[in-house]
Amino acid sequence: MYRQTMLPRWRGFNLSGSHKDGGRFLEEDFQWIAELGFDFVRLPLSYRDWINDNDPFAINPEKLDFVDEAIRFGERHGIHVCVNFHRGPGFCVSGIEREPFRLFEDKVAQTCFLEHWAFFAERYKGQSPELLSFNLLNEPRWVAPREHAEVMRATVARIRAIDPQRPILLDGLNTGNDLPTDLIDLRRQGVSFSTRGYVPLGVSHYDATWGHHQQFEKGAPAWPNGRNRISSTDHYDGLWDRNRLEGKFKAWAAIAEATGTGIFCGEWGCYNKTPHDVALRWMTDMVDILASMNIGHALWNFRGPFGILDSERTDVDYEEWHGHKLDRKMLALLQKQ
Repeated sequence: MYRQTMLPRWRGFNLSGSHKDGGRFLEEDFQWIAELGFDFVRLPLSYRDWINDNDPFAINPEKLDFVDEAIRFGERHGIHVCVNFHRGPGFCVSGIEREPFRLFEDKVAQTCFLEHWAFFAERYKGQSPELLSFNLLNEPRWVAPREHAEVMRATVARIRAIDPQRPILLDGLNTGNDLPTDLIDLRRQGVSFSTRGYVPLGVSHYDATWGHHQQFEKGAPAWPNGRNRISSTDHYDGLWDRNRLEGKFKAWAAIAEATGTGIFCGEWGCYNKTPHDVALRWMTDMVDILASMNIGHALWNFRGPFGILDSERTDVDYEEWHGHKLDRKMLALLQKQ
């Protein structure tokens, strides 16, 4: 089996929903994640949280206290923190609340994007590379590989001029699913790549209604032999089972082994409308496959509809845990590998 060897096999969670509208991340999340045997959190951030007066160039350092605090929590509890621009200047995968400019088309947007990452690089250049990484942009899409590569190369160069050691992760194209092979040479500059574990969508996002107007299969999902509707039309890409799922990640791991590139799965999980038994079977295969290739992963999310806490599934016998509802079966399969 192909294996990636350049990154640690981090395992953890996206802290989505913990920080919202200027709030703070919660230290108890870091404490509990560590106690449960995990070592990684990804912080999906919006640049709008640290600018003034909706001016994309008006970075306000005082508004970044909540990020500073989260990084301290990670250091205190032995958790690697990955800072991600979930919404960066000029781009957000959701398409909701459009940006004032377009990152992959407008030079002004590209300048702004570089300035924000240069600010982060300068602010956190004293942090240990073992405890802090940068994930430059969440799930780029609607962009040609050449235009994407141009922006990412410039951003990596700008960060490297300030902080030569900071681990950098680039999400794959097509919402994280396609390895940007024309950027593989950046591995020599400490750049790794992050994929996604949301296939088939008919299992991972059954009955979800947000994002890109995708229509997911109606009727109860199955695993194996789950279906994946991949556009707003009645177009399916066939049945999925463990072998096909393994093939998706094998393609990434093969390149990782051949070139010495780091690979990580920055988001994955199963929305709470998928029947619990189907979700657990699919997630068990996901965990086994990623472990066999030494690929780490971060579930979306820790608390919430994809998570192990307070997921609001209707078919789970929850365990009361620290005042929350814990999905013990899902936790156990995540702890397995």
